[in-house]
Amino acid sequence: MKRRTFIASTAGAAVAAPAFAADEPPLMPDLEIVDAHHHLVDNPARENRPASRYGAADLRKDIEDSGQRVTATVVVETMTQYRADGPAELRAVGETEFFSRMADAAAGGPVKIAAGIVAAVDLRLGDKVQPVLDAHMNAAKGRLRGVRVNIAWDAFPVMGIPLDPVRGVLLDDANSTAAMRMLAKMGLTLDTWAFHHQIQNVAAAAQRVPNLTVILDHVGSPIGGVGPYAGKEKDVFKDWEAVIRAAAKVPNLVVKLGGLGMQFISPQLFKRTPAPTSEDLAKAWRPYFEVCIAAFGANRCMFESNFPPDAATAPYGTMWNAFKRVAAKASESERTALFSGTAKRVYRL
Repeated sequence: MKRRTFIASTAGAAVAAPAFAADEPPLMPDLEIVDAHHHLVDNPARENRPASRYGAADLRKDIEDSGQRVTATVVVETMTQYRADGPAELRAVGETEFFSRMADAAAGGPVKIAAGIVAAVDLRLGDKVQPVLDAHMNAAKGRLRGVRVNIAWDAFPVMGIPLDPVRGVLLDDANSTAAMRMLAKMGLTLDTWAFHHQIQNVAAAAQRVPNLTVILDHVGSPIGGVGPYAGKEKDVFKDWEAVIRAAAKVPNLVVKLGGLGMQFISPQLFKRTPAPTSEDLAKAWRPYFEVCIAAFGANRCMFESNFPPDAATAPYGTMWNAFKRVAAKASESERTALFSGTAKRVYRL
């Protein structure tokens, strides 16, 4: 299977995904999967970055080629198709409109692509966030399930580009807490993208609004093997494990298992030739997933593809085979929760 090229703008610096010779046959082919986290992108070339495109048809092809039994997906904000003008707080509604068009175009097939939409909203709006959420709800045509805030920040540009330090405090002020309470009131969830040394900030925010389901994306993105973290993978894992186990004590916090295929997390696997097998991926990622499952329980964990950014590490089906290898010894009820049940419940699918 020849892979399409994608420029992974959602992972930071523009990176072309490699061409894989073939995907693996699916393990446990009858196991239902809800892909709890992927992106759809259509960005024109700008500045020094080439165009990046990955639409519903691309995702459908990846799913069909994989042979995996994916029944529904959740699309997450990725800074694409924003409105060019109008009030700043409403420009991200253009992205939700784009997601909704993609979902409409893919309707009628065996996979409910973008059955749930997670939009981009600035929590610093505080109490003024409601009309913005209403606009996203209208644009999503009944598919809006939550919003995501990106607080990922490190003094070292781990993704190849400088990050705004304001990100590191987006969950820490009174306005953000007020906006989170509004999310809970409206029945929406809050996804968060944070690096491993910020996980405690996410947990603290979840504690302040106990009736809001808060989701930690990408197992809290433990930074590996880049910049000041090079050669310190064991120390990072130890620090990450400590904060993950502490965060798991917050009952309204849920974690996504995936997103480890990005360059700054798994540089030893990223764009490797030959591409890693599902056995390779399972061996590398099992420690992270097993810690999360043991700490949170299967009912508060859900697997995610994080496609297309993670496509630079392995094909879609190989990624899911790796997850299945990690969960091979789980009970049937635990596997159901990990691969579909938790996502269905959290995102009301």
